[in-house]
Amino acid sequence: MGRNNERNIKKHNDKLHKEQDKAKKAERLRQEKLKAIVKKFHDNNTTTPE
Repeated sequence: MGRNNERNIKKHNDKLHKEQDKAKKAERLRQEKLKAIVKKFHDNNTTTPE
């Protein structure tokens, strides 16, 4: 029985792709949160009279 059979390769690739998708999703969420924070910061600074 070989270690690199089709089932094991597919299982490994599925696991790999799942982790990559998870990382991409986390990065997108961070970017969205950062945009929201920056927008809120700019709104607060532009509406505050000096």
